[in-house]
Amino acid sequence: MTQPRSSSTSARAVAVEKEYAAPALDKGLDILELLSATSGGLGQAQIASGVGRSVSQIFRVLSTLERRGYVHRDSQSGLYILSLRLFDLAHRHDPLRGLLQASAGPMRSLADVAEQSCSLSVEEAGLSRVVAQVESPGDFGFRVRVGALFPLDNSATGEVLRAFRSSDPDGLEPALRSVREAGYVERGDELHAGVIDIVFPVLRTDGTAVAALTVPYVATRVSVRSATEVRQLARQAASQIAASLFPASTP
Repeated sequence: MTQPRSSSTSARAVAVEKEYAAPALDKGLDILELLSATSGGLGQAQIASGVGRSVSQIFRVLSTLERRGYVHRDSQSGLYILSLRLFDLAHRHDPLRGLLQASAGPMRSLADVAEQSCSLSVEEAGLSRVVAQVESPGDFGFRVRVGALFPLDNSATGEVLRAFRSSDPDGLEPALRSVREAGYVERGDELHAGVIDIVFPVLRTDGTAVAALTVPYVATRVSVRSATEVRQLARQAASQIAASLFPASTP
């Protein structure tokens, strides 16, 4: 049975928390998180209210973020918006940069030949994040925003990421075991009628997925490829990305 902490233990924990606290950093991160979740810009008073601070408490931090290029202040409205600085930093991260470089060619080729859009997603903190997107060169197509987050448990992309999360499939629930055995998912999109999600894992050498390649297939009277043909093209593109990332896995 866990014993309640004594008042002295609690006091020490509070003291340690205060010792390692960085109030200015906390304010900066709060502001960045607020702006990232906001559509459009916010004024100083709105930002202060959003992060639970006064305008005077955030003024210097906001000025520093603007000077360092993390936020941009519109000269006419005075509203602050998040810049692309964080996006740029994320894409300098070696693992993501390597994945994007390896996927660019195969995804572009897939979109051109299939005349369908495609996207690449990775698992992040229990969600699926879109890290790359190539639009269809045709007149019709379906796209998702780079950076968008989706639940893992109600999407075809999430099913693939979950099914290939571990190198040991024995512990998977039956539905995910079926995905693992098939090697892909193809089914109607739950949110968009008329869209068929075709998803393949991009596999490491141990059989786990580093990412999922998704084609939201839209069938029209002018479609140049059937869903069956696009499935094969997507399979090849996912294999090409994996081969570029993990050369040792190629024969």
